[in-house]
Amino acid sequence: MTDPENTQETPAEPIEQLPPKERRKRDRAAHTGEARPQRTPEQRQAERLEERRRKAARRRSYRAHVKSKRAEAPAAPAAEEAPALHPEVPKGNRKVRQGVVVSNKADKTITVRIDMARRHRMYDKVVRSSGTLHAHDERNDANIGDTVRVIESRPLSRTKRWRLVEILERAR
Repeated sequence: MTDPENTQETPAEPIEQLPPKERRKRDRAAHTGEARPQRTPEQRQAERLEERRRKAARRRSYRAHVKSKRAEAPAAPAAEEAPALHPEVPKGNRKVRQGVVVSNKADKTITVRIDMARRHRMYDKVVRSSGTLHAHDERNDANIGDTVRVIESRPLSRTKRWRLVEILERAR
């Protein structure tokens, strides 16, 4: 015969799902362990150095791992390349930005407004902001209101560190 009390399974208690930060906070508040023994400044310094060595070793191994993975992965097709002012200089990873021309009054220079939208870390609200940068326009092609793509370059003047790559959309 079966026991009626054993046939019914008791529902498992729901596990409390907390964000990691809250979980750490709760664990720290609940901790009632003993304090560590007092150490001399030399002992503390030795522990810090040992911790730094350990972290450096982990960083080295992680970076070697990432480097090997990057070498295995197929190379992505290169983006549209701007004409190089100095072709013998290694390019590296240049930043590319898209924005709207707000001024073209200066000769061979445009002012571009870059609009950024990013999610706030704590409040998850989309925060919009904008910044302006000056870009080199060799042929004075861009007009106010045009949507353009600019690429990072060497300093061309006190404020110019970008170069016009292409005009994506003309203003009406």
